[in-house]
Amino acid sequence: MAAKRFFGGDEDQPNQKRIKTRPSFASVIKEVVMVNFFENFCSSLEPMLRRVVSEEVENGLKQRCMGPIQRSPSLKMIRHGHGHDPALRLAFVKRLNLPIFTGTKIVDKEGGPLQIVLTDHNKVPTCLAYPIKVEILVVDGDFHAGKDVWSSDEFSSSIVKERAGKRPLLAGDQLCITMRDGVCSVGDVEFTDNSSWIRGRKFRLAARVVSQHGQAQPQIIQEAVTEPFVVKDHRGELYKKHHPPALDDEVWRLEKIGKSGAFHQKLSSNGINTVQDFLKLYIVDSPKLKKILGNGMSEKMWNVTLKHAKNCVMGTKVYRCHGNNYTLIFNPICQLIQAEFNGNVYHQSDFKTMQMAYIESLVKDAYAKWNSLEELDGIPLLNQGEMVEQCGNEQQLVSYFSDSSLMQSGVVDGDYSDNQWGLMNNNTINSCTSKAGVRFFSESSSEGDIP
Repeated sequence: MAAKRFFGGDEDQPNQKRIKTRPSFASVIKEVVMVNFFENFCSSLEPMLRRVVSEEVENGLKQRCMGPIQRSPSLKMIRHGHGHDPALRLAFVKRLNLPIFTGTKIVDKEGGPLQIVLTDHNKVPTCLAYPIKVEILVVDGDFHAGKDVWSSDEFSSSIVKERAGKRPLLAGDQLCITMRDGVCSVGDVEFTDNSSWIRGRKFRLAARVVSQHGQAQPQIIQEAVTEPFVVKDHRGELYKKHHPPALDDEVWRLEKIGKSGAFHQKLSSNGINTVQDFLKLYIVDSPKLKKILGNGMSEKMWNVTLKHAKNCVMGTKVYRCHGNNYTLIFNPICQLIQAEFNGNVYHQSDFKTMQMAYIESLVKDAYAKWNSLEELDGIPLLNQGEMVEQCGNEQQLVSYFSDSSLMQSGVVDGDYSDNQWGLMNNNTINSCTSKAGVRFFSESSSEGDIP
């Protein structure tokens, strides 16, 4: 019996072991939960690991590429500069085209887009091995007065912002541009407000380097600033004088003649509506023109107005007048530039030998019927060979107009020379004045102003 119990006890031990190693339901659930957790954790960790690896690789490449540049002596010079003088600075290439009006594109004095260059401390153009961002902004007109170097704090404190409730002071699609190879051009930029509301009543246009990617950038390049200027409201452009004036400009575009003013009204009432009308009457009968303007226009004002008018662009049109035995060619302001009498052609150099009273009457007659004259695009001058053949006509002209008492060499009038008007190329032609005031062209080497 004892033996049976002994063997029976041995037989029970394997069963007991099998019961202990069998996993419980709770352990199975726990294992499943842990597997799911690790799977979800790995799937969530993978994008983050990829991003970290990518950023580290990118930073490593940047350091490897920029390392030689940062170690170069030139960059050390840029970082440290020469004392208080900045190593590099921005600069505008040309001065601005003034005056400037709101809503009008800002251009340089030659009418082209503004250009900005990078220079060294000796103001010699230079460049960097990488592009930089340049911002266009406005500073006070009193900034930089008498100073060539300033701090970034001084510059920042002088920046002018728009007035409360107004649009940004500068408008345009290129207020922040990229400079490559040490040069960049400014696109369409314009002012939205005038400068009358700040203390100095003047602005300066400025350009500075801005940090990229939101990272702070050391102040190593000094800002560029223009000369101070006044920004006028665009309504003032309607009354702006033209320099130079055009022939078809209204006469009040001339200096000292205000729109709807006393001089303007006097001229208009006498049929002088354009700059061309003004100059034609001056050529034919300047005393009459001065009489129309009256004593209110002083001699000084008259000289200013006349000087402005003389800068008028003439163009290439000429006017032909036919008579019984003559054909006259005039420039747009009724100056005689070529004549034909009885089949003989005479030029400017011949007019000083002519009987002025007769020619003057023809000029005044042509002026009176100006609107009926034949308009030609370009002067019908003879070619060089024909001009040589006509050189003998001067003696015929002298005999044709034999009354030498009416001949007068006149007053030199260089500002109305053919070269200025673009009508002749070979000679310096000046106008001369007859006794009655009609001005003609004569050949002279002298230059001067219209009296």
